[in-house]
Amino acid sequence: MHKLMDELMPVLDSSDGCFLSKQGDMTMAFKVDLPEIFTMSDQQYAAFHSTWVKALRMLPAGSVVHKQDWFIKSKYKADYEKRDESFLSHSSERFFHERPFLEHSCYVFLTKKPAGRKPPSSLISNLLRPGLFTKEQLSEQSLQEFKDNAGQFVRIMQDSGFVKIIPLTESQMLSTQQQAGLIESYCYLHADQKRPIVKDISFHSGIKIGEQICQIYALADAADLPSLCSAASDYEKYCSDLTGFSTGFASPLGQLLPCNHIYNQLVIIEDTDAVLRKLENKRLRLQSLSLHSRENSLALDATNEFLNEAIKDQRLPVKSHFNVMVWTDEPSEIREIRNMTSSALAQIDATARLEITAAPQLFWACMPGNAGDFPLNETFDCFAEQAACFFNLESSYRDSISPVGVRLGDRLTGRPMHVDISDEPIRMGICTNRNKFILGPSGSGKSFFTNHLVRSYFETGAHIVLVDVGHSYQGLCQMVDGYYFTYEEQNPIRFNPFYIPDDRVLDTEKKESIKTLLVALWKQDNETFRQSEYVALSNALSSYYIYLANNPRVFACFDTFYEFLQNQFAQIIASDRVKEKDFDLDSFLYVLKPYYKGGEFDYLLNAQQNLDLLSQRFIVFELDSIKEHRILFPIVTIIIMELFISKMRKLEGIRKILLVEEAWKAIAKQGMAEYLKYIFKTVRKYFGEAIVVTQEVDDIISSPIVKDAIVNNSDCKILLDQSKYQNKFDQIQQLLGLTEREKALVLSVNKANDPLRKYKEVFISLGGVLSKVYRTEVSMEEYLVRP
Repeated sequence: MHKLMDELMPVLDSSDGCFLSKQGDMTMAFKVDLPEIFTMSDQQYAAFHSTWVKALRMLPAGSVVHKQDWFIKSKYKADYEKRDESFLSHSSERFFHERPFLEHSCYVFLTKKPAGRKPPSSLISNLLRPGLFTKEQLSEQSLQEFKDNAGQFVRIMQDSGFVKIIPLTESQMLSTQQQAGLIESYCYLHADQKRPIVKDISFHSGIKIGEQICQIYALADAADLPSLCSAASDYEKYCSDLTGFSTGFASPLGQLLPCNHIYNQLVIIEDTDAVLRKLENKRLRLQSLSLHSRENSLALDATNEFLNEAIKDQRLPVKSHFNVMVWTDEPSEIREIRNMTSSALAQIDATARLEITAAPQLFWACMPGNAGDFPLNETFDCFAEQAACFFNLESSYRDSISPVGVRLGDRLTGRPMHVDISDEPIRMGICTNRNKFILGPSGSGKSFFTNHLVRSYFETGAHIVLVDVGHSYQGLCQMVDGYYFTYEEQNPIRFNPFYIPDDRVLDTEKKESIKTLLVALWKQDNETFRQSEYVALSNALSSYYIYLANNPRVFACFDTFYEFLQNQFAQIIASDRVKEKDFDLDSFLYVLKPYYKGGEFDYLLNAQQNLDLLSQRFIVFELDSIKEHRILFPIVTIIIMELFISKMRKLEGIRKILLVEEAWKAIAKQGMAEYLKYIFKTVRKYFGEAIVVTQEVDDIISSPIVKDAIVNNSDCKILLDQSKYQNKFDQIQQLLGLTEREKALVLSVNKANDPLRKYKEVFISLGGVLSKVYRTEVSMEEYLVRP
């Protein structure tokens, strides 16, 4: 026998955000954004659980809370039509195209049954006996009271800070010509609401919707429930010897069940006094029969305990039901899905029960807006505290809406995510600066991650200055056509601080940076620099650039500056009668002669290529060969300092990034500690960020530079695999100010990686408030850029 869906549809009409069923049930529907999985601590799980219990207590007798979590297998769709997309970004889109993941949506339906409604059961389901309520069953007062109660429920949930709740409109619940509503999507199991397909629904042998074969696994009997339940439980895959790792108690039935499924959670709130009177009567009957059977005696004890707890602790007795509806269009997958679902239920110590006879009624009663007709014979008695333990509390990772960020992967599936770890945290108020501290032992993927990070920033228009030891960024620098400064015997490192492009003039900033360099070449650290010498150098530089303007064929470099001092400036000094004690030009020329043509370091300050450092967006200083050089290293560090400070102050509105790899140790040895401190404290004022990368734990613990300046002024802390340091991780935790939850996250990195994919995990903490672990997974083209 066939029937049209219109004849059976339980939802009658909607008005002002409230949906009315044919039985007189009023329902308000909401979309809920849950916290992301693997981001909450045990205390937060307990607080979230407590919030659900408080919210349930706000609802009157006759209410039904139906929480419905949808988990749909989907695939990432690459966007090949993005404009101005680089070759590597296009390669990343192609690499992740068709990457499978589980898409999650959560809805909450609050239903109020009318007074006098007969208790529903499987025998009088509106699927079998549809009918209309009488006019007397519905009143304006009851509708307003229900809306007030629902508003209080929503307010309690939102005030907790864990969720965001949005009311569903009529077009979202009911279908339009352009898009399927939630009810139609449920009935036909649409993965895509914009392209709905009408399907036949058959209940003859199980549930079959079109080609989809459905099965329902229910927790409807107290005998099937676990002996203990809680807000959170350990996720063994990510636990270590020193730390546990918590997820929501019901997470195995939610995000951790990798197949198409809907997890229905229903809590029916009855009249507490009536329930307790009914249980008292049951207790008396069991007491009179307890001598005839041990089962009656045990049931009597259980009933007594339930009543004592309800009265003593003021518990809210409720009726509950939980079921998982799974489906597939491949008959060969049925056995695998059954095993996955049974395993998921076993993880919470529950017994899997496949519904056969009652499956059609459960499917129908779990339709959005029809929870008021849920059969009571498929429920069990418990308290609100226990019922809330079975709520799914987590969702999947969410993309950042910021235009700036880096592409990382969802931890469970590798789905590409857009993650902003610079601007969005500041807008959210959880960070005060953009500085980053990256810690990763050798082999943990530290250079791999930082290459990916700086490339992402470069593609957003940032100016990047990198100080490296080890040629980790040479391939990326060549790809983006940046400047790469390194020292080789046949091609030594070269700069030209005297060069000024035609579209710029000598300003105070440029003059001061050149004077700082000249003084560093001229004077020892313990020598004094007199005011008269400062004036003489200022006059020399001003006169030199006037000389260049009058002689356009003269190329600005140290050689021509040296010759200008020997000739024209010597005459100026003589005419001004500058005394030798005020400025000794001969001594100055003698000390700087090694940097003039024919000298030992004549290459250093006379470069004729890679001159426009201020406009170049990607500059790498590779210092491995000169980090112990007594002459070259201090000069190069001064040039780096002055370059980045110049970018900071002159490039307004443009992001500036200084990334210092292991070279920070050598810089600190050369007395440049104050520069690092200055950069980390002030770069945030100039729309910039400083990043330090290190691999040794002892470097963090022993260095006052890192401890006092870098760590304290880096709100973003990035850690890679720390498993080799787990026995002394307490020192790192104390130094970086990590919480116990963050410690568990760090020590879980790379513990359960997918063996079929090549990637490393990375832990990111933003202000100690928002902490997550992501995958760093890139395409082959991106991987090959790294040398």
